[in-house]
Amino acid sequence: MFYKDDRLAIFIDGANLYAAAKSLGFDIDYKLLRQEFDRRGKLMRAYYYTALMEGEEYSPIRPLVDWLHYNGYCVVTKPAKEYTDTMGRRKVKGNMDIELTIDAMQLAPRLDHAVLFSGDGDFRPLIEALQRQGVRVSVVSTIRSQPPMIADDLRRQADNFIELDALRDIIGRPPREPQGDE
Repeated sequence: MFYKDDRLAIFIDGANLYAAAKSLGFDIDYKLLRQEFDRRGKLMRAYYYTALMEGEEYSPIRPLVDWLHYNGYCVVTKPAKEYTDTMGRRKVKGNMDIELTIDAMQLAPRLDHAVLFSGDGDFRPLIEALQRQGVRVSVVSTIRSQPPMIADDLRRQADNFIELDALRDIIGRPPREPQGDE
């Protein structure tokens, strides 16, 4: 499905990929991820999308976002919105679908292959639109988690489905030893 002379871009839905990897019990090594897709074609761009909480002293995602910035990723962020739902629970909303979609559509004329790291069914129309422009689309997510992290119609629309668990040995970080007082 990948050709050496393909102009390739990767689009990572940060929250979605994090949740999928966590459900499979491993962490992503973004340096290895970039190297892997660099090897599969001519990597034009690697995008990473995430919402950030405003006004927090420390955000656990901040070190990753900074590292990605310095290591060749185009990081797209926006402030997450905090609200209280009807049950009185504090919720955070930070959907990056529109930003990812616009970037993918703008880059499409210069791409042969787009790789979407997300299982979000909302991206099905994007895949369809990219395909109409002659871009092949691979989707990376998982069906091995309970429940599966990929929407069935997204998987059907993609030209190629890549099981995230199958990439574990290629792009996964080695598990850390538990820290304890033993």
